[in-house]
Amino acid sequence: MKKLTYLAITAAALTIAACTGENKNGYVITGSVEGAADGDTVYLQEANGRELVKIDTAIIRNGTFTFKGQQDSAVNRYLTCQVEDQPLLMDFFLENGKIKVALGKENDSATGTPSNNAYQEIREKIDGIGKKTNEIFNMLGDTLLTDEQRETKLKEAAQLEAEYSAALKEAVKKNIGNAVGIHLFKRTFYENSIDENDALLQQIPANFQNDEAIVKIKEMTEKQKRTAVGTKFIDFEMKTPEGKAVKLSDYAGKGKVVLVDFWASWCGPCRREMPNLVEAYAKYKGKKFEIVGVSLDQDAEAWKESIKSLKMTWPQMSDLKLWQNEGAQLYAVNSIPHTVLIDGEGTIIARGLHGDGLAEKLAEIIK
Repeated sequence: MKKLTYLAITAAALTIAACTGENKNGYVITGSVEGAADGDTVYLQEANGRELVKIDTAIIRNGTFTFKGQQDSAVNRYLTCQVEDQPLLMDFFLENGKIKVALGKENDSATGTPSNNAYQEIREKIDGIGKKTNEIFNMLGDTLLTDEQRETKLKEAAQLEAEYSAALKEAVKKNIGNAVGIHLFKRTFYENSIDENDALLQQIPANFQNDEAIVKIKEMTEKQKRTAVGTKFIDFEMKTPEGKAVKLSDYAGKGKVVLVDFWASWCGPCRREMPNLVEAYAKYKGKKFEIVGVSLDQDAEAWKESIKSLKMTWPQMSDLKLWQNEGAQLYAVNSIPHTVLIDGEGTIIARGLHGDGLAEKLAEIIK
């Protein structure tokens, strides 16, 4: 059953758009809604953040609805309809041409124009993988499964998730020279490596170079390149919990291996990861090893209390600016926890290590 929360769960990852040439005839959208009755209203809406804003309405007559208008270029839009007590929603691409839509409880389609045909092909492939994955997770609820059977199902799910990611990447590569790939790239870039994003950015046509999201991705990628493995660390200054000014260079590049840990008191995954850092610090702090915590907190008291309750006995710094934290900005940190490992000479030797991966790396480099 689809709810309006579908927007936040899947539409952001799967929507695409394509520019088409001007069509003097404009667009005509004709469609049907599963389970709807004559007299029901279909809304044409646009996304404003996580909210939908109504921009046009159509009444279902003889089982169909129709929208007409003129569009300069393809834009991502949504169609919604309340069927009994169930809100139905689908995304599509509003562009000049004849668009045929079917809005359903389980399956949707929008075809007839270049952008929608391209999207439909990708959506069918992605949805097919998603359905197989959901079936496996439903099977995992069977209490009669043996441990071996459960392990097999988990491996199958992991393989399907890899196929899902690969399908999205392939769609971006195939369409990066047009608006279809551009839109999808903006939704999935964070899953790519620096090299993958750098290569894709170089293929983006000139008419998309000033797109606000593309500009931000370019800026982020440049920051990532400047702080990638093999580069020298970039210094920054903040304050300790006691209010004393301190720099990363007070610790890094002075002969010790330094682990920079970007975290926050409000971050659940950060708190769950902290026992691993506590264990690593206890094991290596006497062997030219240091941890420097960089907090993305805004509440100073919550920051200080968490340092105490989580038993973080290593140096801490913050500017209490949340995601505008200077260190996070310099190192293009867009999710936490995030770690940057720096060797004794000040060269970054790893990023994003946690749990067993971090333990193995520290055992390898600290003797």
